[in-house]
Amino acid sequence: MRIDSVQMAVVEDNKEAARQKAAEKVRSCRGADLVILPEMWPIGFMSFDRYYEEAEEGEGPTLSAMRSLAREIGAHLHTGSFVEKEGDRYYNSSYLLSPGGEVLANYRKIHLFGYNSRETQLLTPGERVSVVETELGTMGLATCFDLRFPELFRVMADRGAEMFLVCSAWPYPRLEHWLMFNRVRAIENQCLLVSANAVGPNKGASLTGHSMIVDPWGSILASCGDEETVISTRVGTDKVHRARKEFPGLAGRVDWLRSVCDRE
Repeated sequence: MRIDSVQMAVVEDNKEAARQKAAEKVRSCRGADLVILPEMWPIGFMSFDRYYEEAEEGEGPTLSAMRSLAREIGAHLHTGSFVEKEGDRYYNSSYLLSPGGEVLANYRKIHLFGYNSRETQLLTPGERVSVVETELGTMGLATCFDLRFPELFRVMADRGAEMFLVCSAWPYPRLEHWLMFNRVRAIENQCLLVSANAVGPNKGASLTGHSMIVDPWGSILASCGDEETVISTRVGTDKVHRARKEFPGLAGRVDWLRSVCDRE
């Protein structure tokens, strides 16, 4: 399959322009089997003063536009994330769509970011791990700060994930952490990992970019710097199965320690 990761700069204070820009980027990926967008691209992660104002309920304009785009290009589409409202709660929410525009999975960010950030004050953490079987393979969804918590990725692997999809708005100066976590989460779970990071300035912060696609051995199949771009590669989940057969690292887990972790 062909995977395209869209590394996009934030369009501040103009959500409609951001949607138009995202649509152009997604259309440029025609021919891909899977496309992924960054975290909070409609307004910018650091635009905290707009979270509630721009929140969407149910099938709002962003999800509706993404569903139409998935149908238009005939690809699985990870929408990236946006602020979603349900009742009196707000979430950092992302969707995985089928080539027909159907919702395959929804993930609400579990680990909210509180360092020099108001995300923990404004949003409610998700409570559900999201792993879904698709015709391309079994995919697990995560968002940005989640990368620092290996237990989430191990749970997804235990539930059959062969590929992790990570949308993000990871800032400087912690670039080295980003580069390491992308590879380590793939290596330790013997999974493919696809990340789409935002890039450029957003309300005084600078987002790092460096989106990447990593194989189960931790080898980077596609990557970029801190420019706006689309990265692409061809790879299949058969590479995951070959890696796990050739080096059955996960098979070495100790059952009693696993049970301790489950109790904790």
